Amino acid sequence: MPKKTYEVFGISNDVLPDSYVDRGALDERLTELLDRGKDIIALRGASKCGKSWLRRKILTNPVVVQCRLGKTVIDLYTGALSELGIEFLTESTSSKQFKGSLKASGDLGVKLLAKIGIEVSTGAEVGSDNKSAPVGKDINDLRYVAEIIKASGRRVVIEDFHYLSHSERKSFAFDLKAFWDWGVQLVIVGVWSVDNLLLSLNPDLSGRMEEISITWSDSELGKILDKGGNALNISFKPPLRTKLIDASFGNAGQLQKLVLQTLDELKITASSASHVSLDNGDAVDSAAMHYAEQLNPLYQTFASNIASGIRTRKNSTGIYAHAMAVILQASDAELITGLKVDSIFKAASSREPRISLSNLKSILAKIESLQIDDNGNGLVLSYNPDRGIGVVDRQLLLYRRFATVSWPWEEIISESKPSAYEADQT
Repeated sequence: MPKKTYEVFGISNDVLPDSYVDRGALDERLTELLDRGKDIIALRGASKCGKSWLRRKILTNPVVVQCRLGKTVIDLYTGALSELGIEFLTESTSSKQFKGSLKASGDLGVKLLAKIGIEVSTGAEVGSDNKSAPVGKDINDLRYVAEIIKASGRRVVIEDFHYLSHSERKSFAFDLKAFWDWGVQLVIVGVWSVDNLLLSLNPDLSGRMEEISITWSDSELGKILDKGGNALNISFKPPLRTKLIDASFGNAGQLQKLVLQTLDELKITASSASHVSLDNGDAVDSAAMHYAEQLNPLYQTFASNIASGIRTRKNSTGIYAHAMAVILQASDAELITGLKVDSIFKAASSREPRISLSNLKSILAKIESLQIDDNGNGLVLSYNPDRGIGVVDRQLLLYRRFATVSWPWEEIISESKPSAYEADQT
């Protein structure tokens, strides 16, 4: 029976085995680390680079906790316990000490609490609607959380770690040392460019954690095309092959989406009985433009959210708008590796001399929060004081190359109409 193209290529929550490539034998490496059961594991790489596919392929039935901007470390523990059928009712927190009570919300929760020596009845409380009775014991340290996770026999995966604030990341990094001491192995997944971010946040993690960086070379992206093409009885030849890889910007997920879009352009929806060789580079250009058009609402919302933080009072410097104009005119390489604050300041101040370095640093520190929607989604650009501004979502690079719409920055700058020297108070 012919295979459908969407069964082989595309962005999917499920791993598509016909185009899954074990890049650099990372499957074996992650399996080895999990089998040891000791080290804290960090999976880092750009959005859609294959981090989630890797952990989904190797990890079985983990407890997955999703980070969102504004979440705290306590929220992560509450989320993990909730997945295990236990409600954590927090009363107060102070440093690593937090007070509250545990409440089993089902048989699983009751069994786990029993394993660590806490008995709880699942009968209804007086005046309640068949809720389980709260445990008459406060949680005073992380040991309870660690003991519950160990009793469950499951590993905890912290997804999108980069959404946590710097202070929360640091707090969690110190908690990780305690989890390691108690024999709890966690997997941290996120986007960051510096090596061993967690180790830099807490040097005590030295020797206790392993970081796996997920990046793709052009030849490795080519293996995705070869493997998926074999499943469909298709071969990808230059210039089509070259253009597919080039427009993917070193991102496996982006390649997956672009290949499927290109096959749609060529009216190929399933495998063929006879071999097909594809080399029409124009099909990639058409697919990329269609891809960019689909991304238009995403990045116009991104622009709108950033613009909402821009003051338009008379005589303002338009600092947000000038900074964003500079950032989105930077090269692909600069945005991938990180555009330094000094570089942004040099270009922005040449556009508007009244912009000061201190104010620029202040507004860049807010740039992540301005992008996020009410559901905590939408991060496109990240900011790190050392690295500067970096692109989290590499679809942005494809969008700005192939989209025909313009950004609103210049219009916003013209609306501010500065007429005299005035320090920006943003």
